[in-house]
Amino acid sequence: MKLIHCADLHLDSSMTTHLTKEKAKERKAELLASFNRMMEYADRENVSAVLIAGDLFDRKNISATARNAVYHAISTRPEMTFYYLKGNHDVRLFLPNGKECPENLKLFGEEWTAYVQADEGCRLVISGVELCEENHALIANSLTLNREDVNIVMLHGQEAEYAAQDKAEVVPLRDLRGKGIDYLALGHVHGYKKETLDSRGEYCYPGCLECRGFDEYGEHGFVLLDVDLEEKTVASEFIPFALRNGHYVEVDVSDCMSTAEIMDAINETAQREHLPHEDFVKFVLVGEMALASEKDLDYLNQWIQDDYYTVKVTDKTKIRIDYEDYRNDASLRGEFVRLVQADEVLSDEEKAQMIQYGIRALEGEEIE
Repeated sequence: MKLIHCADLHLDSSMTTHLTKEKAKERKAELLASFNRMMEYADRENVSAVLIAGDLFDRKNISATARNAVYHAISTRPEMTFYYLKGNHDVRLFLPNGKECPENLKLFGEEWTAYVQADEGCRLVISGVELCEENHALIANSLTLNREDVNIVMLHGQEAEYAAQDKAEVVPLRDLRGKGIDYLALGHVHGYKKETLDSRGEYCYPGCLECRGFDEYGEHGFVLLDVDLEEKTVASEFIPFALRNGHYVEVDVSDCMSTAEIMDAINETAQREHLPHEDFVKFVLVGEMALASEKDLDYLNQWIQDDYYTVKVTDKTKIRIDYEDYRNDASLRGEFVRLVQADEVLSDEEKAQMIQYGIRALEGEEIE
């Protein structure tokens, strides 16, 4: 029996932080299209159920297009069961006006709810609860599972070893061990992660279905589960599925002396990494640059903006200063460097930055 585990689709997300108005509108449509493509994949693979572990939508006010598309996807597949556990971005009700909840849409609340997905000698039971301030400290102790069943548990929150008194959205892994969980289907973390829970089960975040910004790196998609009731096993496989992914790419510019040389370093790195032009790419400049070097981030970002769907260049370089070069320098520059070096209040990084700006000012350059 096959199931899909997805989460954090964030349909109707505005995405205007990293994208232009036009691209944000396009990307919004692509997110909804990917949800529909996932449903078509489920049809082809004869998937029996879809687990949505929170944040199906991104905001309180859902567009009619997104609302109708999700309702249509569910209501036109009566043979497929949808388990929808709401997350911190979701609203209570997404059904179009006048529409009743389809029989194949199973919801959860603030107390544990369990559904029997299959009963073929051995049962497949799917349990879930929506975390809130009132229940988060009690959910682990109140979870009761039959160890003879194959048990899938759905939660939406941040994994942690222990429950947190002041944070409702925490999944206390330590308290869930030894409960008879075969697969803990989680949502909230936007990147794929699968780890061992205990000797019996594993926990998994499928991540976002699609990349929405520079902070969501790596491949995106969903998890396909294959449940064998005779063997009482749950096998999981991550399915890369996104139209566009995100890339975090470090570029060592230690040997670069100019913006032009940095451009060459970025190009060489991009070719080596085989970065798709339709993706989100963030280039991060790293290394130690010489004091006499120059770099213009505004120019770099303008130069590269058409090479990818959306791209950003940021700077994490440090300044390399050999103070011995200025020990006997009788010029105003040498005196300035020695004066800053002797300052016991400034950190090494602050000294380097101050020296760089000071020397540029001494050379007549306008400092912004």
